[in-house]
Amino acid sequence: MSETEAMAQDTAGRIGPGRLVLVVGPSGAGKDTLLRLAQAACIDDHNVVFPRRVVTRESSADEDNMAMSPDDFRRAREHGDFAVYWEAHGHSYALPLEINDDIRVGRAVVANVSRTVIGALRQAYANVIVVAITAPPDVLAQRLAARARHSDGNIADRLTRSVNDASAHADVTILNAGSADYHSRHLLRVIRNECWHEERPAQ
Repeated sequence: MSETEAMAQDTAGRIGPGRLVLVVGPSGAGKDTLLRLAQAACIDDHNVVFPRRVVTRESSADEDNMAMSPDDFRRAREHGDFAVYWEAHGHSYALPLEINDDIRVGRAVVANVSRTVIGALRQAYANVIVVAITAPPDVLAQRLAARARHSDGNIADRLTRSVNDASAHADVTILNAGSADYHSRHLLRVIRNECWHEERPAQ
């Protein structure tokens, strides 16, 4: 399975009442940078949670992931330790099962995920907001080249990668080509549900 998702279903139906804010976008769009700035702004807000992703590779300087070996990842998955998991760029990723507890008590959970799991997450959680972060192709290429994380595959493949899934339609899009501080404030308004609908781009 190249792109896989598995949900921890709630016996009472979709999991709520808290919000699940999903951040998606192509490699090099600057998702980790905006998330890091938003997380810093929410450091004293206990109603907003930024769970650490579990990943079968070492974290980079811009990430705060929990590294796990492929064998340990497989055992954790089989044990039911993940709320959702997927594969991308030859690695396995997951969000911990504990996010369900946060959402059940009304917190906002903010996570960087693959676009391929959005459909399943919309079905499993009551309040899902999808934020697409993107940038012009030349900017994406420059950022990927500067990062030079070869374990994720070559730049051409990553720039041409796409997922044709209507359920992955974003609720708001951030074109991250200017000030990171400015765009992180936009993301923060979405996380806090502060009139972000007024900034939704025309379709």
